Amino acid sequence: MSLVLDIGNTETVVGLFRGDDLVAHWRLASDPRRTPDELGLLLRRFIAEDGFEPGDVCAITFGSVVPSLSGVLREACERYLHARAVGIDARTPLPIRLAVEDPLTVGADRIVNTLAASRVYRADSIVVDLGTATTYDCVTADGVFVGGVIAPGVRSAAERLTERTAKLPRVELAQPPAVIGKRTEACLQSGIFYGAVDAVDGMVSRIREEWNRPAALVVATGGLATLIGPHCRTVQFIEPFLTLHGLRLAREHLDRREAITLDPMQLPQRLP
Repeated sequence: MSLVLDIGNTETVVGLFRGDDLVAHWRLASDPRRTPDELGLLLRRFIAEDGFEPGDVCAITFGSVVPSLSGVLREACERYLHARAVGIDARTPLPIRLAVEDPLTVGADRIVNTLAASRVYRADSIVVDLGTATTYDCVTADGVFVGGVIAPGVRSAAERLTERTAKLPRVELAQPPAVIGKRTEACLQSGIFYGAVDAVDGMVSRIREEWNRPAALVVATGGLATLIGPHCRTVQFIEPFLTLHGLRLAREHLDRREAITLDPMQLPQRLP
């Protein structure tokens, strides 16, 4: 089995794969204060409590936008899962191309989203990742990342609004019963929810026009994909774990590449 981790600014999404199948997934806070012992024990507990053997994990792959957590994760995996964790970034030799001005600044999540979208959908695509930030990634059918958009995330914007206004309460991020609210809470909920929905549709329309891809496929992913995506007119596919699948595909590519270039007796062995 293989373990993949998408380390975001707010949350880390962890996925356990058996072959191509995502058999379990979990979320934990991306807390830079965690020690390797804390993180290693958490991962072992997650795996065991879902009925799997931590010792069966033989490949660990991660992408991170929190550099301080990368070393912690590597040490945790070696100590508690007895396997080497491989990080994915813009220098990783993957079968995609980052056709932007400064490719080394492209986040790992956007890199593996590019790989997954090009392999899964095989069409010019716009990947809308609804997480701490909302990103729009333009990916060609043959795996070229041509750029995109980074916007404030839905939750981040909502929290900022209520923090900066003394009389506006925090509200649940959910679909309201009506667009026109009759109470302050309902007005806020409607503005946050439908503002996010219409922002996606509006941005996708602008991207399609400027990119000259009126039929570009739109895929929603990320933690809020299942909440926001179904209400967007432009979203055609919802795959909340596209990034995890991208990490799996990246590791499979690296393993194949290594197997071709190295003598079988020299291949990296599982740690004792």
